[in-house]
Amino acid sequence: MRPEPLRVLGIDPGLRATGYGVLEADGDALRCLDHGCIRPGAGSVPARLGRLFEGLCVVLRTHAVRCAAIETVFVAANPGTALKLGQARGALIAACIVAGAEVHEYAPSRMKLAVTGRGAAGKEQVQYMVRALLGLEAAPQADAADALGFAICHAHSRPRRALEAAA
Repeated sequence: MRPEPLRVLGIDPGLRATGYGVLEADGDALRCLDHGCIRPGAGSVPARLGRLFEGLCVVLRTHAVRCAAIETVFVAANPGTALKLGQARGALIAACIVAGAEVHEYAPSRMKLAVTGRGAAGKEQVQYMVRALLGLEAAPQADAADALGFAICHAHSRPRRALEAAA
């Protein structure tokens, strides 16, 4: 029996720009439904976090997403940068949970490996492969391409997860 199509929201978190990408996975077929960036603009960190939360809530409602794939926290050279990224992730994860979406986390290297075959691939390689895998007319902006990459990574790991759950 073939599983139902899965609608996945990929998220590349950032306090200045958060990339998002929505795709539908039907077996091995992937179809891009939407992608872009949420740019919270200037203001205090709490105000920007609120705008990220609200912006992602709109995407979640618009596409009736019930599954999200987000980048895990990485160790940054600057502790302040890591803290702000963690706060952005928290706001975005909270938006997913409030919308009833299941959240899965993936390391950037795992996403790059799933999308390009190389865990240390550059942004341009991810953009190129996302465009090719989804049959897009143009390469998405880098943050949106990464977000779509996380969605692709999750869609490709779904059969493996089902096998692990059955075991």
